[in-house]
Amino acid sequence: MIIPVRCFSCGKPIGHLWEEFKKRSSDGEEMRKVLDDLGIERYCCRAIFLGQTDLIEVVGRFKKS
Repeated sequence: MIIPVRCFSCGKPIGHLWEEFKKRSSDGEEMRKVLDDLGIERYCCRAIFLGQTDLIEVVGRFKKS
């Protein structure tokens, strides 16, 4: 739901790159190229970006009881 600030495995800071990745990939740019341009080379960091599902809009519709 929320991108982590650092990679869980290697500890590299990656949270600041999420907005650019999301913008460029939604514009139709190939995800592999975007990740390479942003400098995300390790497979653990790439997996976090590729496995991320942005559900904040869906969760925000439900009220706390």
